[in-house]
Amino acid sequence: MASGLLAAQTPQAPNQTAQTASSFHGSVTAGEASAQAIDLSLDEAIQRGLKTNLGIILSGTQTAAARGERLSQLQSLLPSVDASGKETVMQVDLPAEGLRIPGFPTMIGPFGFTDVRASLSWSLVDVASLRKTLAARHNFAAAQLSAEDARELVVLTVGNAYLLALADETQVSSVEAQVATAKISLDQAVDNHQAGTAPLLDELRARVDSQSLEQQLIVARNALEKDKLALARTIGLPLAQSFNLSDKAPYAAFDQLDVEATIRQAHANRKDLAAMVEQTKAAEEQRKAATADRLPTLKFNGDYGDIGTTLSHSHGTGNATGTLSAPLFAEFALRGEAEVAQAQLDTAQARLSDKNAQVDADVRDALLDIASTQKQVEVARSSVELANEALSEAQQRYANGVSDNLAVSQAEQSVAQANDQYVTSLYRHNVAKLSLARALGAGENYKNYLGGK
Repeated sequence: MASGLLAAQTPQAPNQTAQTASSFHGSVTAGEASAQAIDLSLDEAIQRGLKTNLGIILSGTQTAAARGERLSQLQSLLPSVDASGKETVMQVDLPAEGLRIPGFPTMIGPFGFTDVRASLSWSLVDVASLRKTLAARHNFAAAQLSAEDARELVVLTVGNAYLLALADETQVSSVEAQVATAKISLDQAVDNHQAGTAPLLDELRARVDSQSLEQQLIVARNALEKDKLALARTIGLPLAQSFNLSDKAPYAAFDQLDVEATIRQAHANRKDLAAMVEQTKAAEEQRKAATADRLPTLKFNGDYGDIGTTLSHSHGTGNATGTLSAPLFAEFALRGEAEVAQAQLDTAQARLSDKNAQVDADVRDALLDIASTQKQVEVARSSVELANEALSEAQQRYANGVSDNLAVSQAEQSVAQANDQYVTSLYRHNVAKLSLARALGAGENYKNYLGGK
């Protein structure tokens, strides 16, 4: 059971790079390791992951950043009010200023004045800023939906890691049982050889089989410990904390579903698809903003305050200015901005179209995997029973001296292979169910799928 299956089964969110996808395999460690091992259920692991998984935390920070950008862009539509206070002392050298008046003093001052003033600036008509504000609002909505989708990915990632560790445990138990069986066969071959009823070849063959299984057991135990570390990394559990998996890998036959109805459910519930719809709307507003840059803008600027030699000897003054401006010659800049915005819109629309098709493919793939792995589990389970029966028959024949232990050795290998296939098919079947829950946008209701539907 290779731990590489874990990364292979985890899908990426929209516009995710490989580096971003790997964040779902990390976490922020919470708590301290205790000396005693703890019991960890699948639900407890998922709940921990929803709090400490790095993907969840990063999606939260991205949402906060999008909220900040929305607020910053909103300010461009609102009035800006500033207050200022000045206390000025001046002395003027008239000749330095170019004034030379006969009989007039060359130096004036020192003199001073106090100015306390409030100023107002407001873009009354600015269509481009309005469009950019709407785009920021859609980007914020997309970030919120992506954060919700991150929860789905955490459920899939943690569930996958837990099921993989369970498969490793089953594999270890299976190999331990095979080692015990091989030990019995080895003892039997040694006794028969010492009694002179079997050749040395039988003892050597049994010893090779026993040692081969012991090596497999070492590998299986190492894989289990590494995959438990990987699980701890996804849920923020201290790596020094030992734990036991309290749940066991369930198996339940999955009923056939209406494919078209299931696909419609996925389109209605998938948060990553909804996020991409919002991103496309944002790109549309950015394209409209690029066009609106050609339109005139109307701004108001005004101030009011008191000015005088002192505050007690001051007078109120103010001014108001309305400015209507329009670009007259900025064609290259405006055209370039529009082309960039159009390219971004075309990209967003293409990705949205692809995402719609991907949602369909995710559902169909998951249903195909469930049907296929369900048959594999049934066949593998039958193969395990047949292989164990063949091993028992071979052991009895060898014990009765009817044949040598070559048939026993071959039967033990068949049992090992059948157990490997059963463990692998059961793991893939449950992962396929988790993938279907994610494909339908119902990852947090994973229990309804793991237990059959």
